[in-house]
Amino acid sequence: MHYNYIAIEGTIGAGKTSLATRLSHEFNTRLILEQFEDNDFLPKFYKDPSKYAFPLELSFLAARFQQLRDELSVNDLFRPITISDYFINKSLIFARKTLADDEYALYSRLFNIINLSLPRPDLLVYLYVSVERLKSNIIKRGRPYEQDIEHEYLEKIQSGYFDYIRQQTDMRILIIDMNEMDFVNIPNHYKLLKELILRQYPIGLHTVKP
Repeated sequence: MHYNYIAIEGTIGAGKTSLATRLSHEFNTRLILEQFEDNDFLPKFYKDPSKYAFPLELSFLAARFQQLRDELSVNDLFRPITISDYFINKSLIFARKTLADDEYALYSRLFNIINLSLPRPDLLVYLYVSVERLKSNIIKRGRPYEQDIEHEYLEKIQSGYFDYIRQQTDMRILIIDMNEMDFVNIPNHYKLLKELILRQYPIGLHTVKP
């Protein structure tokens, strides 16, 4: 493996946790999974976004920072490679789409202060899935508080990721079109994804459609 720290990202329902977990188990890496189900604000946000957006984003930022700081500050001699199912900069992406301008200005100041102490991933993998398939995946996994997520919200978050990715010139980013992939049920699809992620890429944006 060419990378010590890989972050797998994607919009809600893209399959990032499943892929990160499977890769981590195969290569015996340290695995960092976002603990979003412990956030009491999340169900409230989906019911009343305008009221709960700011406390939700702040609570996510605090939880993500603490988790990554605790995990990445410890050297594991037996598992020197880390795979995560999120990149902390997703905090800015979601906040930009959910917060009012004045709230976002304050939020981004706080983010920039704490983010200085965290390492960036050697490879950021973004799983691109159409909004229609995202919605289908969300329904299938059956989390009650996610069932009312609207297409417009998913589109807004997806566009936020693309806006962020286009602005990055000093990162190694791989976008994989997942719309024809079913790596959970088709072994060859997982094998292909693994091969794509394990390739050595130069700094810059790389897009592939398996």
